[in-house]
Amino acid sequence: ETAKATEEISQKIGAIQSDTESAVSAIGSISDIIDKINDISNTIASAVEEQTATTNEMSRNVSEAARGSNEITENITSVAHAAQSTKDGVGSTSEAAAELSKMAAGLQELVSRFKY
Repeated sequence: ETAKATEEISQKIGAIQSDTESAVSAIGSISDIIDKINDISNTIASAVEEQTATTNEMSRNVSEAARGSNEITENITSVAHAAQSTKDGVGSTSEAAAELSKMAAGLQELVSRFKY
């Protein structure tokens, strides 16, 4: 019976050793998978950082474009005011020229009355 018990113990030890080897192999596979997940997580984190930087740059560019549009609008408004001022000036100049023409005609009439 001692030999039989020793054989059973040897078989159980062999089974435990086999199971231990399987567990070590499984743990190694799990470790490899964890390393791959870690690499993927780092890649995702880098992509998110790049996307955030790109989004921030786009936001800055949109803000710059909006500021540029506002400046263009202000410049167009200034040009419109200047054009209106020019139009008003032309009207005043036209009125002054008409008045001057009347005055010249009146002066011509006065001068024509004098005889040498």
